[in-house]
Amino acid sequence: MKEEALPNKTGFLAKLQEKWELNSIYQVFIVLLVFSLTGSTVVMVRKIFFEWIGFDETTSMWLKTVTYIAFVMPAYQILLLVYGFLFGQFSFFWNKEKKMVSRMKKVFVRK
Repeated sequence: MKEEALPNKTGFLAKLQEKWELNSIYQVFIVLLVFSLTGSTVVMVRKIFFEWIGFDETTSMWLKTVTYIAFVMPAYQILLLVYGFLFGQFSFFWNKEKKMVSRMKKVFVRK
C-alpha cells in the first residue's frame, strides 16, 4: 500500500520525502532510523577499535583523525548498507553510496 505525501509540502518530513524521492512518510522515518542506528553503532565501533589498537587520551589528535578517516568512515558506509538492507531500504542507500563515490572520484581524478 503506497502512502501519499502530506498535502501540505511545507513540513520537514514531507520535504525530505520529496528530496529523497521516497514513497511515504513512513519510508522517511525508516531512512532516518537507519541513519540514527548507523551513527550510534559507528560511535561504539570507533571506541572498540581505538581501544583495540591501543589509542588513549595521550594519543595525538592527528593520529586519531587519520585513523578515523581511514578505518571508521568506511565502516560507517558498510554499516549504512547493512542497516539499510535489514530495514528494507538497501536500494535507497546503495544509490546514495554510488552518488557519493562518484562525487569523490571527481575530486581525486582530474581529466
